[in-house]
Amino acid sequence: MTAYTVLQDALRAAPRPWLVTGAAGFIGSHLVETLLALDQWVVGLDNFSTGKASNLDQVRAALPAHQADRLQFVEGDIRNTADCTQAMRHAQGGAVRHVLHQAALGSVPRSLLDPQATHDSNVTGFLSLLVAARDAQVESVVYASSSSVYGDHPALPKVEAQTGRPLSPYAASKVMNELYAGVFHRSYGLRSIGLRYFNVFGPRQDPAGAYAAVIPRWCDALLRGQPVQINGDGSTSRDFCFVANAVQANLLAATVTKEEAFGRAYNVACGARTDLNDLFRHLRDGLQPFGVSSATRPVFADFRAGDVRHSLADITAAGSLLGYVPSHDLAAGLREALPWYVQTCQDRPAAG
Repeated sequence: MTAYTVLQDALRAAPRPWLVTGAAGFIGSHLVETLLALDQWVVGLDNFSTGKASNLDQVRAALPAHQADRLQFVEGDIRNTADCTQAMRHAQGGAVRHVLHQAALGSVPRSLLDPQATHDSNVTGFLSLLVAARDAQVESVVYASSSSVYGDHPALPKVEAQTGRPLSPYAASKVMNELYAGVFHRSYGLRSIGLRYFNVFGPRQDPAGAYAAVIPRWCDALLRGQPVQINGDGSTSRDFCFVANAVQANLLAATVTKEEAFGRAYNVACGARTDLNDLFRHLRDGLQPFGVSSATRPVFADFRAGDVRHSLADITAAGSLLGYVPSHDLAAGLREALPWYVQTCQDRPAAG
């Protein structure tokens, strides 16, 4: 029996109030769904700048009414401390005990085009949330950091204590998150834990738009018979992490009782590396039952500015201090995710 299985049983037996910021987003909506399925009280906070109301509609539709009704949604902006404070007082089951902070402007390319917007959301917004959490005396704050904090540090696998220089404003914003969380832990005793996500993928990850992640974007292109573009020669590698692993890490981090676990950040991934050429083959082969030809080949373009060439996580610390054990590797995650990507492609008209 894993630590996560034990925790799920404990939560069902004693529900508690949670706040999920970015609740209408990709990872946020999965956190909301999992918590509701465990009979928790959940407040969702989102301003819909990148999140979608349809994600929460899907969550409610997937659950029985007695669980779906435990969600209270607050439309608000994390940059407004009053909105954060209101959300923490809004839970049906009492004052919020745990905060899972996912709200942010993601994407390295977007941050390079508009660094101020990235800073406003990811740094100013995070500071507002920390102030509200401190004042509300919540039990824990778990926040989304990123593997981008490793920057130009060349070592593989990536170990939490060894980071390099950030290569984008997005990466810099996540470094600032970790610095502020550490300060609030040391100065105010706020129990905070950062999770350095490594290329999370899964259902509800939007394939549309200029900043779509690689897996949904490539699936959409393959299903529509459009070219799949690889930036570079395809040797760039990533530690792809199915969204269920990220959900597990959040819940374990929020409820951990070891004092030494707080005030730091942990890698959240699988500890396995896949290059982009192999990823393309995985997706093409997995989508053959849906009409994608085995003869399909990618096209290659220049490397993208701000991108890290290789990424591989050491997940030892998350395992030893949080009890994290990934439930899905890349293949298992794709088996669950591909049907959703196929359905989404069928339901959404082609761009243009």
